[in-house]
Amino acid sequence: MNEKIYKTIGFSGGANLAIGICILITGITSGILLILNGAKLLKSKKKILL
Repeated sequence: MNEKIYKTIGFSGGANLAIGICILITGITSGILLILNGAKLLKSKKKILL
């Protein structure tokens, strides 16, 4: 019985780690894209205001 619990907890920990890594990568990618788009808008600010 203890071995089943140990395997279940191990699987759950591994799954949580994998999900956390995916969320981290998604967050970093989204942040980079937002910064690049903001810089692009600031660069074209003069064209928009004229």
